[in-house]
Amino acid sequence: MRTLLRRLLGRHHRRRPGYRHRVNAAPPSAYRPLRPWQVRARCFTSRRHGLDPDEIRAFLHRVADELTVAQTALEAVLDENKRIKDALRDWQTTYALRPAARDRR
Repeated sequence: MRTLLRRLLGRHHRRRPGYRHRVNAAPPSAYRPLRPWQVRARCFTSRRHGLDPDEIRAFLHRVADELTVAQTALEAVLDENKRIKDALRDWQTTYALRPAARDRR
């Protein structure tokens, strides 16, 4: 509708050189993990009919808190995974049949 009105009124939207429309833009090849402090520090540009900044800030803090919990749980799981792998490796070296013992069976 806006485009139609602009065309009818003779107002043409001019894009900056090198501007890419975000909808069709390809996503970055690799995202870096988002840290809670990045969520808390995120600022948005204010618009005339924008949202309540206090509500946005409260939501960002809630997301950052949940992200902190998720990252802490992930670290705990990774540590447990490493511990289990090390224990399995130790068990295998201690109790695995040696090639000579397997041949005698």
